[in-house]
Amino acid sequence: MDLNAWLQYLEGLHPKAIDLGLERVAQVRNVLLPDLRIHVITVGGTNGKGSTCAYLEAMLSAAGYRVGLYTSPHLLRYNERVRIAQHEVDDARLCAAFAAIEAARGQITLSYFEFGTLAAMWLFAQAAVDIAILEVGLGGRLDAVNIFDADSAVITSIDIDHTEYLGTTRDQIAREKAGIFRARRPVICGEAYPPAILHAEALRLHADWRAIGDQYRYQPHAEGWDYRGTHTHLNLPLPLMRGDYQLANAATAIAALESVETAFPVTEWAIRQGLLSAQVPGRYQIAGQNPQRILDVAHNPHGANALAHSLAQSPVSGKTYAVFGMLADKDIAGVVAAMRDVVDVWLVAGLDVPRGATAGILHETLTAAGIADVSSMENIAAAWIFACEHAQENDRICVFGSFYTVAAILRLIAG
Repeated sequence: MDLNAWLQYLEGLHPKAIDLGLERVAQVRNVLLPDLRIHVITVGGTNGKGSTCAYLEAMLSAAGYRVGLYTSPHLLRYNERVRIAQHEVDDARLCAAFAAIEAARGQITLSYFEFGTLAAMWLFAQAAVDIAILEVGLGGRLDAVNIFDADSAVITSIDIDHTEYLGTTRDQIAREKAGIFRARRPVICGEAYPPAILHAEALRLHADWRAIGDQYRYQPHAEGWDYRGTHTHLNLPLPLMRGDYQLANAATAIAALESVETAFPVTEWAIRQGLLSAQVPGRYQIAGQNPQRILDVAHNPHGANALAHSLAQSPVSGKTYAVFGMLADKDIAGVVAAMRDVVDVWLVAGLDVPRGATAGILHETLTAAGIADVSSMENIAAAWIFACEHAQENDRICVFGSFYTVAAILRLIAG
């Protein structure tokens, strides 16, 4: 089978698209990778995971290490999820990995994400990477990534999301995310005001707790920013990735590197190179100027607040047009509340995916919030085209609300 055929097969293999739990996937791991010896940094959290992973990959690669990176979801190609030595794995190698898992699983069914997680680690083992960076898909404790012990665990942020799986409070969600911690190993916390359960769980495990604002901190200044860690003080350039929140992500990545520096020392030069090269599509991505065009996958209130803050810090003299589409099971009202003061014109469209919210639902939510300048469009592409045709050179177009929303525009731009 080619890659598309494999992916279609995986989507229908398991009765549930999301089936949290480690028993099935761990059984297959024991057959597929019985003697795995790869150093692992696991990155969990509500927002900021992808950017933090990108900084880790770029800095470790600049230091000369062979790095495996596993992230999700992808925007345009499944290959985006698995990178070795800073290159996406090609179709042939992904198909070989899927075939190896198919042979190892026997009668055990695996979800799409579980299959992909095993495939990534099989590929990393085949490529003899020095270190693997694994992004948690959902939660932590029962996520497939958690079958691989983290030598250093990172939590970027805690906010309300995926409540049907993780709980409805920050404490409940934090408990699930703390499941990636391991006894007597480093835990890096990038959440400025974390739920107490995170520190309590680290203490219970006698883990090496390192929290932003305490064991490490950052401070922006006119020429760049300063990082201060347990025994490090660095004067650094601003990251290539835009947005004020990227400094917290970058600082958290550096703290994670400090936690593994005995095995993987990284120079200040490599850190600087990583800051200036790391990028992730769809994270405050500038896709054009005059008018400025920004793509951001913000899809929950925490992410939307960060996006709104960055937009407010870089005002335009004209209007800001929003191209807005979300999934129906997300906190649409919370995202609208976060963005309402930085958007002038709302162009809403439904997402043609099983969980996609209709344009009508989005329109109703905006109207209920007292927002008047709202137009429903046929689809995301139509909303983008309308914005590009009507926005003046001093205006701004901001695309946000979902990975699907940003992906639709990236496909349109790519032609």
